[in-house]
Amino acid sequence: MSSRRFRARLPHLLILAALGLLTSVGTAQAASGPGCQKGEFCLWSANDYGGEIARFDLRTANPGECIPLPDGFAGSSFANLLTRDVTVYQSDECSTEGDFVTYPGGGTYVPDAPFLVRGIQLWE
Repeated sequence: MSSRRFRARLPHLLILAALGLLTSVGTAQAASGPGCQKGEFCLWSANDYGGEIARFDLRTANPGECIPLPDGFAGSSFANLLTRDVTVYQSDECSTEGDFVTYPGGGTYVPDAPFLVRGIQLWE
C-alpha cells in the first residue's frame, strides 16, 4: 500500500481500532460480571450493580432455606453466578404473599429488579 493511500485510510483505521477497543472493554466486563465471582449470588443496593453489595455462596447459604438479607439492606440489582436456581423474594421471610421470581443459575444478570429484594432461597 502506498503512503498516500495509507494516509487517506488512516482516519478510517483509527476509528475501527477505537471501536474495537470499546467493544472489547464491554465484553470483558460482561464476561467477568459486575464485581461478582463464579459460584456467587450477588445483590447490590442500587440499580445497575451500584451501591453496597451482599454476596452469597454455598459456604454461606444452605440450599432450600430462606435467607433474609441483612437488616436495612434491600437488593435493587443482582447477578446469579451459582450453578443453582435462586428465588428472590420481596419479603425477608421468603413469603409468597409478596412478589417472588426464580432466576436460573450460570450467569443471570438483572440490573433493575422488578421489586426490592429482601430475601433469597437457593435451590438444590
